[in-house]
Amino acid sequence: MRTEGKEEVIVAPTESVRVRARVEVPIDVPGLGRRAITMVSFHGLHDGREHIALLMPGWQKRSDPLVRLHSECLTGDVFGSLRCDCGPQLHEALAICSHEGGIILYLRQEGRGIGLYNKFDAYLLQDRGLDTFEANVVLNFGHDMRDYRVAAEMLGALGVPQIRLLSNNPEKGAQLRSNGVAVSDVVTTGTFANESNHAYLTAKRERAGHALEV
Repeated sequence: MRTEGKEEVIVAPTESVRVRARVEVPIDVPGLGRRAITMVSFHGLHDGREHIALLMPGWQKRSDPLVRLHSECLTGDVFGSLRCDCGPQLHEALAICSHEGGIILYLRQEGRGIGLYNKFDAYLLQDRGLDTFEANVVLNFGHDMRDYRVAAEMLGALGVPQIRLLSNNPEKGAQLRSNGVAVSDVVTTGTFANESNHAYLTAKRERAGHALEV
């Protein structure tokens, strides 16, 4: 955990984390077409999950590359669910990082860290009138269970001590800084609102301070 009482606990990324494999993968970036990127796996991440980094050509041109921390969302990323904004955020990050060179850390933390099946249970509670954070609490979880220490570990293994962060979530920057990553700038994401996710985005803005214009 990051906090004990009111005092912030700073945890440095472990030096045992290292790159496991770098694989060249051609992908189709929405709106930009075919791009060749490098996907990276890791040894020694503290949570034992299979997180990956996507390195876009040109990411090494700056000492503080643009970095997006994107938490896995099967429903949004793969199936285009309109209940969240995850799919459009991922497509935006792919386009921006492809255009200027950057890194996407794809983190296997489904449902703000509660898992896919629990996310479905939370959806049912939201259908009964709870917001996304209230639903998590009813299921005996915290508002947001994600731990971004693993992102700091990945950046350390890549030799990236300073970044520009692509995010609308202030917690990401706070946790990265607590884990030894310098954040020189924060670039806000777009707002991808529709009639199915309006309440969800409003809750993120009002309950968690996300920089969204809903």
